[in-house]
Amino acid sequence: MTIEMLWAQDDPDEVLRNRFGFANAEAVSAWVRSTIERHWGTRVGSPERVVISDSNALAWVRSGDQRLLLKWSVAPDRFERLALAAKLTAWLGALQLPVSAPMPTLSGEVQVTSDGVSMGLQRVIDGAHLNVEDADQVRGAGATLARLHNALRAYPLSNSRPEVLPVPAPLAEQIAGWVASHPSTLAVEARDVLGRLLERAPSDLPPVQIVQGDYRAANILCAEGAVVGVLDFEEIRLDHRIVELARSAVMLGTLFRDWGPVAPSVRQQFLDGYQTVHALTDTELRWWPILVLWFSLALVPPGDDPTGWGRAAIEVLHEHGAR
Repeated sequence: MTIEMLWAQDDPDEVLRNRFGFANAEAVSAWVRSTIERHWGTRVGSPERVVISDSNALAWVRSGDQRLLLKWSVAPDRFERLALAAKLTAWLGALQLPVSAPMPTLSGEVQVTSDGVSMGLQRVIDGAHLNVEDADQVRGAGATLARLHNALRAYPLSNSRPEVLPVPAPLAEQIAGWVASHPSTLAVEARDVLGRLLERAPSDLPPVQIVQGDYRAANILCAEGAVVGVLDFEEIRLDHRIVELARSAVMLGTLFRDWGPVAPSVRQQFLDGYQTVHALTDTELRWWPILVLWFSLALVPPGDDPTGWGRAAIEVLHEHGAR
């Protein structure tokens, strides 16, 4: 069994001990097997792999020919959101959308909390991460996001507390607030161009709704040219669908340790695919370039920029500055 960190450079064995309370690999292996049998009534072998991300962990296991994934969190402040995300994902799965739906426990729960741990079990989807060099896959990813948005708009939130999915501030206010925070990477020219675009931005956007929250290559699986799995709904939130569409277009190629921008043609293919399923309003289309510029600028890192976010942001800036 391998134990590794998803993002951070911390020592995984140390994190396993100090954050999750497991003395060693044998201890986490025994816990995973006993937990799945106790709550789901399924016997599995020792985990093939355990991956840690912040206060969350994932373990890949086998039950006969079936590959399963146990995901758990030890962050109590996220338990309510995780439970909502699991119910929502199960609901989307029932609508035959390509999501990794959770498997119900013996008591019918899709997310269970026990001994200070919130956990869910799902089947592993066979597929490769979205390839942004494949135009058909990119258009398919756009179309899939539109179908998800159409479904998510109808999801009932009557039993959810507003604190779990708070209503965001008005979009223009969010961007103006970011500019006013004086990011170290924001050049004067970029600030001025973004300011001019905001002055002309319409205010009649469609209402906010639930959005997936982290739609990019790391969470999109494809097989034979089609999207077969959208993963990780733990970042669901309320937002305008055009905001998620633009943010996803800018971040579409990002993987776990490879965060780089995509070409303008990829963003356009993604937008085109989305509109084959759901046509954007004139207001949304006017917000599209503003949001693409904002997210491009916001992703420029201070200091070293090995993957070229700064160059990509300058290209977007010059495109809009020339208008």
